[in-house]
Amino acid sequence: MARAPKVALDAPRGRRRAGVLTRTSQPSRDRFGRFTEWIARAMGTPAFLLILTGFCVAWILWNTVAPANLRFDDAALGFTALTLMLSLQASYAAPLILLAQNRQDDRDRVQIEQDRQRAERNLADTEYLAREVVALRMALTEVSEHLVTRDMLREELRELIENVRREGDDAGESPS
Repeated sequence: MARAPKVALDAPRGRRRAGVLTRTSQPSRDRFGRFTEWIARAMGTPAFLLILTGFCVAWILWNTVAPANLRFDDAALGFTALTLMLSLQASYAAPLILLAQNRQDDRDRVQIEQDRQRAERNLADTEYLAREVVALRMALTEVSEHLVTRDMLREELRELIENVRREGDDAGESPS
């Protein structure tokens, strides 16, 4: 014997936990959004225009050339059914295309924000690296001021050798 699930009397029917309806409606909304984008992409192709043109030409030919008992849209009335079908198609196509454009705008907005954040990070990194390069240059300048170059060292050694020789010569002359 199966038990009936407990129903919370303080919650609306079909909703057991908070947020269940929003979670289940999101995939459906996304699926509909992808559908609208598919429709917008399909309607913007040359193939769609050729198929629609072929359909209209076939419709008009059938309703003008076919025997009178097989015609379903009267040419004398301006192909009322064809006009109605094309108007209906246009009335649904326009909002679907607008929905697809809105989704694209949302994606573009997110992409622009991500690009802006990436640019800010790159700018901060570049500024940090520039400060580091300046600090290294300053440190190298300080070190190079205190560094002894090869020529300076040779000159100092020559002077020391000269001093030693002089002292040696002076020391050798004084006892005699």
